[in-house]
Amino acid sequence: MTTMTDTSLREFKMPDVGEGLTEAEILKWYVQPGDTVTDGQIVCEVETAKAAVELPIPYDGVVRALHFPEGTTVDVGTSIIAVDVSGGAAPAPAEEAAPAKPAAEPRPAEPAPAKAKPEGRKPVLVGYGVAESSTKRRPRKGVPPVAAPVEDSLYGATALQSVQGELNGHGPHGATAPRPLAKPPVRKLAKDLGVDLTTVTPSGPDGIITREDVHAAVTPPKTPEPATAAPAAVAAPAAPAPVVSYDGARETRVPVKGVRKATAAAMVGSAFTAPHVTEFVTVDVTRTVKLVEELKQDKDMQGLRVNPLLLIAKALLVAIKRNPDINASWDEAAQEIVVKHYVNLGIAAATPRGLIVPNIKDAHAKTLPQLAESLGELVSTAKEGRTSPAAMQGGTVTITNVGVFGIDTGTPILNPGESAILAVGAIKPQPWVHKGKVKPRQVTTLALSFDHRLVDGELGSKVLADVAAILEQPKRLITWA
Repeated sequence: MTTMTDTSLREFKMPDVGEGLTEAEILKWYVQPGDTVTDGQIVCEVETAKAAVELPIPYDGVVRALHFPEGTTVDVGTSIIAVDVSGGAAPAPAEEAAPAKPAAEPRPAEPAPAKAKPEGRKPVLVGYGVAESSTKRRPRKGVPPVAAPVEDSLYGATALQSVQGELNGHGPHGATAPRPLAKPPVRKLAKDLGVDLTTVTPSGPDGIITREDVHAAVTPPKTPEPATAAPAAVAAPAAPAPVVSYDGARETRVPVKGVRKATAAAMVGSAFTAPHVTEFVTVDVTRTVKLVEELKQDKDMQGLRVNPLLLIAKALLVAIKRNPDINASWDEAAQEIVVKHYVNLGIAAATPRGLIVPNIKDAHAKTLPQLAESLGELVSTAKEGRTSPAAMQGGTVTITNVGVFGIDTGTPILNPGESAILAVGAIKPQPWVHKGKVKPRQVTTLALSFDHRLVDGELGSKVLADVAAILEQPKRLITWA
C-alpha cells in the first residue's frame, strides 16, 4: 500500500544547456530527498564545458532521490533527480520504514512536510539568478560516528576533498558538521588548489568563505626564525627538507574537466586545423592613454568602465569596418568563406574555472558609452562565474589582453570558428623618437593572429596597421568611423 506508482514518479534528466554539449558536472544540490519543490524552482547548479548554470525543475512534487552526488560528471540525457508528483505528502524513505516505529508513525509524519511550499524563490532562467535554496529540509537522522564517508555522501563531497582533508593533517569531521558556505567559483578554486574548505576560516558575510580565505589557506605560514621562539623544534631539522606544495603533498593532481577540458580541446583543434599567422607592431599610444583620462572625466561616461581596452576594442571595430573581409569564418563542409556583416566581439577572460571568451553581440553597432557598458557587464559577469553559454557562442573576432599580466605580447591561438584574434601587450613608458627627439612615451605591442586560409598577409597587415594608427592618433576614431 505504501509503494508509489510508476506514473507518479518523474525523472528529470540532465539537459543540454548549451549547443551540442555532451556532459555537465553537478556543482551543488539545493534540495535533498523529502524536500517539496515547485515548477521552475532551482534544484542544482551544474558546470558545462562553457559555464556554470542553474537548473530549474519542471514539476511540482516531492524529491524522492538524487541520483548523483556533487562533483559527479553526468552525460546529457541521464536522469539526475526523481520527483514524486502524486500530490501526496512526502513518504518516509524506504530505509526508515523498516526500523521499529509501528502503526502510529505514518500518520503524524503527514501534516508537517505536506504543505511546506517554498515561497522565497522565484523561477529564474537557466544560468541566471540567485543561488539560494528556499526549500525546507527534513532533519537528517544521526549517523554512526565512525562513518565519515557517510557525511561525504550526504553532502555530496568528492573523494578528492576527503583525501585532501587528510593530507592537510585533519581527521574526518563529525557526521553532523555543517557544510562550509562558499560560492561555486570559490569551491572550484579550493578544489584546484587542494584546499579542504572545512579547514578554512571564513571572513565573508554570514560565514561565507571568500577567494581570499582560500588563498590564505594555501599560503604556507611563515615560521619565525629566532631560535628562542621554539628551542625544541630547532634540534630536529638535520635531514634536508622535502619539496612541499600547498598542503604538504609533493604534488597535486587537478582533474581536467568542464571549462578547462573544453578549452584544451578547442585550442588543440584550432591550432591543428587553422593555419595560423601572427604579425606584430609596436606603437606609441600616449595620446590614447591621455584620451582615456579625459573620458573618465566626461559626464557621458560617468559610472562606466573606461580604460585603454575600451579604445582598443573601438579601434579594432573601426579597422574591421574598413577591412570587412577579416570578419569571416571558414566553412569546411561547404568549402566556403562566410563573411559576417556583424561583429560579435569576444573578450578573453581568465576566471577561476579557466579561460572563457564571452562576446559582445553586435558590438559594431554600439556607441562608445554602450560599448563601455557592455564591456563592464561582460567582465564583472565573468569574474563572478555567471557567464551563460549563450554569451560565449557566435563570436566573430576576439581580443586577448595579456598586458594586464605585464606581458609585452604573445602569439594567440584563434578562438574556434573565428578568423582573427588581437593580443594587446602591456602599456609602459619607453624611449621613443617623437618629433625628432627621444622622449619617454607610452608604448605597447600588438599581435594579430589570423587564419591564413581566408586572410592573406595583405589583409591581416592592413587590419593591424589600422588598429595601430588609430591608437597612435585616436582622432581617427572620428575621421575613419
